[in-house]
Amino acid sequence: MIKTSLWFVNFVLYQILSLFFLFKYKVLIKIGKEERAKKYLHKVTTRWARNMVKSTGSKINVIGLDNVPKDENVLFVSNHQGNFDIPLLLGYLPTAVGFVAKVELQKVPVVRTWMALMKCVFIDRKDPRHSLQAIITGINYLKEGHSMVIFPEGTRSKRDEVGEFKAGSMKMALKSNVKIVPITIDGSYKMLEEHNKIKKVNVNLIIHPPIDINALEKEEAKNLHEYIRNIIINK
Repeated sequence: MIKTSLWFVNFVLYQILSLFFLFKYKVLIKIGKEERAKKYLHKVTTRWARNMVKSTGSKINVIGLDNVPKDENVLFVSNHQGNFDIPLLLGYLPTAVGFVAKVELQKVPVVRTWMALMKCVFIDRKDPRHSLQAIITGINYLKEGHSMVIFPEGTRSKRDEVGEFKAGSMKMALKSNVKIVPITIDGSYKMLEEHNKIKKVNVNLIIHPPIDINALEKEEAKNLHEYIRNIIINK
């Protein structure tokens, strides 16, 4: 439990430190340096995410980085094994992303501020109306040129299995007409959920080739959630 306690101490201290980074970001925005502020935001959030992951002692193997398009925004679709999935993707994807994340994260001080700046969308899956509005917001962000990440299972599996994908989650790609990049997260649940404490493990992030939904067969497009899920499962 010592490693777990130290990790949480590191988490809190980094949140306090990030307030200084937040101040610099706001100064850049105030003086009209929006492009510089955007790059600074990506740098700070990526550094935070990697710090959270590296402080567990885990080794992250990223496979398929070349599959991430360099000149267009996309919808990343990933399975969801544990609480470290957001830091993993935020820290190791080579592009700035926003997340469709559970509404409970809005209760975490400082974190919620940074997530809002990243164009994250908070979703309450217990409230259908709220969920629909969150998806619409995500679609608008994609249309504006932001890349997004969604976990179609809707919750952590906490194990080495992929749950059912919600068909509605694919609306973000279908309505915004962006490419989908499937991602397989393999082993992240072992970092915390498997033993309810921080563990040093090996995690694989497998980035699959992008999918142009306009090039899919009619049946594939009709069952897009299952089509993507099968890619992720078969890694």
